[in-house]
Amino acid sequence: MKINTLRRHLRESAKNLGRNGWMTFASVSAVTVTLILVGVFLVLMMNLNSMATSLEKDVRISVHIDLTATPEEQDALRQQIEKIPQVATVTYSSKDEELQSMIESFGEDGQVFKLYEQSNPLHDVFVIKTKKPTDIMAVAQEVEILDYVHSVNYGKGKIEKIFSTVGVSRNIGIGLIVGLLFTAMFLISNTIKITIFARRREIEIMKLVGATNSFIRWPFFLEGLFLGILGSILPIGIILGSYGFLYDLIQPQLNGTFLELLPFTPFAFQVSGLLLLLGAFIGVWGSLMSVRKFLKV
Repeated sequence: MKINTLRRHLRESAKNLGRNGWMTFASVSAVTVTLILVGVFLVLMMNLNSMATSLEKDVRISVHIDLTATPEEQDALRQQIEKIPQVATVTYSSKDEELQSMIESFGEDGQVFKLYEQSNPLHDVFVIKTKKPTDIMAVAQEVEILDYVHSVNYGKGKIEKIFSTVGVSRNIGIGLIVGLLFTAMFLISNTIKITIFARRREIEIMKLVGATNSFIRWPFFLEGLFLGILGSILPIGIILGSYGFLYDLIQPQLNGTFLELLPFTPFAFQVSGLLLLLGAFIGVWGSLMSVRKFLKV
C-alpha cells in the first residue's frame, strides 16, 4: 500500500471517529467495560496459576527406608527408584538430617526433640521429585511396593484435591475470559454495524465506481483498531493502579509462604501488553465482521 493511500485511510478513519461521536463513545465504552472485567480475571488467573505452579513444584515424595536396610540395600533401592521413567531426582536425607529438620521446623518448641539425638527413632529418607507434579500418585504407588521401603508419604488425599481444585479453577477462569472476549466482540461488532449501516449507501457508491474491497475496508479496519486501543487505555490504568496498591498492601503479609503475588514488574508490562492487544483485536474483528456484509453489492 502506498504511503499517500495509508494517510488517506488514517484521515478518513479519524474523521469517522469524530463524526460519529456517540457511536464512538458507545464502542469505546463497550471495550473498556469488558477489558476491565477481563483484566481483573486475567490478574487473578495469572497469580493463581503462579501460586499453583509453585505449590505443584514443591510437592515431593518422602520414601522412609526400613531401619534394617544396609547401605548396599539402600543403594539398590535408590537405583530402582531412579529407573522409574517419571522420576526427575532422588535425594538422600539421613535420619540425623531429618531430626535436625524437624527441630528447626518447630522453632523454639523443637528443642524438645533434641532428646532423641542420642537414640534417633526416625528413618533415612529418599526425597523424590517427579518430572510432572501429576506423576506423584503413580510414582508413589510404584515405589510403595519396592523392597526395603517402610512407608511412602506424599500427602495422599490432599494432593489429589489440590490438583483437582487447581484444574477446575484454571478451566473456569479460561472459560470466563473467553466468554467475556466474545461478549465484547459481539457488542462492538453490533455497535460498529450501526455506524456502517448509516453509511451503507456510501459503501455501495464506492463499490459501483470501482473501489476494491480492501480500499473500502481499510478505514473501517483502522477505525476498529483505534476504538480497541482507546478502549484499553482506561482498563490498563485501573488494573495496574489497583494491582500496585494491593501488591504493596498484601505481599508483605505473604512473605515466607508459597502464596506470593507476581512482582509488579514485569507483570505490569505483561498485563498492559495483553490488554492492549486484546483491545486492538476486539476492535479490528468487530469492524471487519460488520463491514463484510455491506461489501456484497
